[in-house]
Formats: sequence, C-alpha cells, structure tokens
Amino acid sequence: MTPKRKISFTEEELVRGLQNREKVAVESLYDNYSASLYGVISRIVNETELAEDILQETFVKIWQSFSSYSPDKGRLFTWMVNIARNLAIDKVRSKDFRNQNKNQELENTVNLIDEQNNTVYKPELLGIKDLVTTLRPEQKSILDLVYFKGYTHVEAADELGIPLGTVKTRLRMAIQELRKHFN
Repeated sequence: MTPKRKISFTEEELVRGLQNREKVAVESLYDNYSASLYGVISRIVNETELAEDILQETFVKIWQSFSSYSPDKGRLFTWMVNIARNLAIDKVRSKDFRNQNKNQELENTVNLIDEQNNTVYKPELLGIKDLVTTLRPEQKSILDLVYFKGYTHVEAADELGIPLGTVKTRLRMAIQELRKHFN
C-alpha cells in the first residue's frame, strides 16, 4: 500500500472547495490543520482521549457551519481555531466534565495513589476499612453499599430510602474525606 499523499490547496481554493462540499477539500483541511487544532485543544483539555473527541467534534462543526465563514472577516485558520478553542472551553466548563473529575471511582483513586507512590497495592496495609469507620454513619453506609457490596447508586438510594441526589452527594463527600488521608 502506497502512503497517502497530502493534497495542498491555497486558502482560496480550499474555501471554494468547502463551499462546494468537495470531499477532497475536507481531506486537505484535515491533513493540513488537524495537528494544529489538536494542539490548541489538548492545551485546554489535558486529556488525550477527550482532546481527540473534541477534534472530531470540531471538524464536524466546521463542516456543518461552513456557510457562516466569511473570508472578509478573517482567515480560515483563525475561524477554525476559534471553533476548536470554544468547543474545548465549553467541555471544560460543562457540569458533566467537572463532576466527572470530582467523582472518580475509589478503585481509580487507589490505583492513582499507587502509581504516584510507586507502591504495591496491598489493601490490608492501607487500612481502608479502618478509615471508613472514621466517616459519618450516613456516609459510611452508602460507601459500604456502593463500594463493598456492589450496589448501584439507584439501588443504594432505594435500600436506604433516600433520594438519589443525596446518595451521590454523600458518596462524593465520603470520598473527599478519604482522600484527605492520602494527600
């Protein structure tokens, strides 16, 4: 299989090709600009997989909204960088992204601590169960159900007869409390 050759257009030719919805123009656009746009996105997001998703989302948005691009208002690259930057910032500011970073799984947190300290995971030496006993009773019961008995958040809420949001809040607070012992 021969390596794919990069297609090169002037900016005017590229804009005309994109306006005409030509496949070769989109391929050239990706070949010539994806690395630069990925660099902008990855500096904002700092997570490879998410940056790749946002890059894909950027090209979809460029394709769908290309009719709004005007060469009179600025260069094509500047317009595309603004789209990439705005999508990355929107993702970082989104509630889902912030909650995802706050609510790490306990197993992931323990593995992260092991990697940072270069230690072997031995739960009996960590004293997790002893640390859990220092939590408030309502936090301890939720933690026991979710992490030690394998309940889902919904099942824990049903079992304890409390709202799902309360389960998630207490669980997050319990994990934050446990993290204090490892920092």
